[in-house]
Amino acid sequence: MAKPLPEASPKSSTGSVRAVRTGGGLSVRVDPRAALVFLLLTGVAFAASVVLIGSGDFRIAPGDVVATLLGNGTAAHEFVVQELRLPRILVGLLVGASLALSGSIFQSLSRNPLGSPDVIGFGQGAAVGALGAIVLFQGTALAVAGGALVGGLVTGVAVYLLAWKRGVHGYRLVLVGIGVAAVLTAVNHYLLTKASLVDATRAVLWMTGSLDGRDWTQVWPLLAAFVLLVPVVAWYARPLRVLEMGDDAAYALGVPVERARLVMMAAGVLLMAAATAAAGPIAFVALSAPQLARRLTRSPGPGLAASAAMGAALLLVADWVAAVAFGDRQLPVGVVTAVLGGCYLLWLLVTERRAGRI
Repeated sequence: MAKPLPEASPKSSTGSVRAVRTGGGLSVRVDPRAALVFLLLTGVAFAASVVLIGSGDFRIAPGDVVATLLGNGTAAHEFVVQELRLPRILVGLLVGASLALSGSIFQSLSRNPLGSPDVIGFGQGAAVGALGAIVLFQGTALAVAGGALVGGLVTGVAVYLLAWKRGVHGYRLVLVGIGVAAVLTAVNHYLLTKASLVDATRAVLWMTGSLDGRDWTQVWPLLAAFVLLVPVVAWYARPLRVLEMGDDAAYALGVPVERARLVMMAAGVLLMAAATAAAGPIAFVALSAPQLARRLTRSPGPGLAASAAMGAALLLVADWVAAVAFGDRQLPVGVVTAVLGGCYLLWLLVTERRAGRI
């Protein structure tokens, strides 16, 4: 098991952080490097969005895509972009950002780079809820999404209660989560054995994680959850940063430790569950995106904005790879993220071992 996240290197000292004062007397701390990384990753996500919108059987030049998004496209372009391709891209952006934010939250709370929601059981819990809706009730797409949301929330509550012992500490949270994930994986396999051939095929396709067929009915609920939860996460960003120093230091600095931890865990579970409900359990984005963002920003804290931008860019780039790397046969994006994320996990474990942290 990996030890707590390492302290910032000298390059990431707070000396590079600047305080920006507004006219109303407010002071906002800005890290120029983190802001630059966020802008660059946002640009990558936008570029990937334009390329993906223009790809397909009906190809559209990037300039025409931008013109159509600004309301200056032809009728044919308007239909293809607005009705067929833009919803898929928006789901990808929101899912990637939500998974990355959830991963950043749980890695900070557990003080462990392996403390990702798809490692500690929340993704598996959402999958149990969705498979139950498919296998047991032959539910509609809306019922499957609702089952995933309920499954993720119930798993989050269960992990929190099982990990509670005069508070919830990172090492115990990860261990309990891994155990719960193993149990829920077995439940998923059992549900698949009980399913009919049609339901099993549908369930396996959902469990792979895909953006195919996503439309505005998936965009609006996911967007509503994102808009509601992001301000909560932003409000508790500073307590989350302090919690990485340990509970004793957080108490000494006046942070309401258990309330902050509970609120952030709830926000992280809801973000993960909403993303899973919209696109299925897309693997490793929650694990790798926060770590990649942290390495780019060299920030001592969770770097929530950069993590969200990294998750969005990473998922869309993976979707582009899935679309073009295998000829006419397009793979679900979850397959590509699993391959890339698995390679990243192996690299992370090797570097952590060489550093003496595992």
